Amino acid sequence: MHALIVVAHHDSHSLTHSLARQAAAGITAAGHTFEIADLAAEGFDPRYNAADHKVHRTRATPPADVLAEQARLDRADALVLVFPIFWWSMPALLKGWIDRVFVNGWAIDYSLETKVVKKLGHLQVHLLGVGGADEGVFERHGYANAMRTQIDHGIFDYCGAKVLTSELLLDSESGAAEQHLETVAKLGRQLFVTLEPCETA
Repeated sequence: MHALIVVAHHDSHSLTHSLARQAAAGITAAGHTFEIADLAAEGFDPRYNAADHKVHRTRATPPADVLAEQARLDRADALVLVFPIFWWSMPALLKGWIDRVFVNGWAIDYSLETKVVKKLGHLQVHLLGVGGADEGVFERHGYANAMRTQIDHGIFDYCGAKVLTSELLLDSESGAAEQHLETVAKLGRQLFVTLEPCETA
């Protein structure tokens, strides 16, 4: 089976990139294949523009860069998003990728006359958010639930994709990095073992 690992971080030496590589190593060790989409290095333009809006409103053909990303996803059985938590959310680069790629006619079918048809029921999703604060900070402010509401439900459930992992890898700047690398390598090895949610910590 095949996974698309999407990384949204400008620094190739960051923990975020190291985690993506660990996930890839685990996937390979389990006998599967992967592709890494390094959005920053590849220069993906996250700005939702008039052409993108036309796709949503009239089902126009998406721009070439969007079609290329959709083709990557069409080849994948699983999507792994690895991203730092910026201002209690995903980076603008990753959000823009979702805004532009998960469009009407591909991720969903939507019109004013009909109910939304979810089109990504075949896709398994694994979310890995990397945070510098500790678990207590995130717990006090209800961030885990907020993340699941905004991303798991608001984005992927809306398209019918199955979120099997929704993990916050916290305290990443104070000694937990090695543990997180082990956790993600294990996730990679188990990515296609079962359709049930993966326990990663």
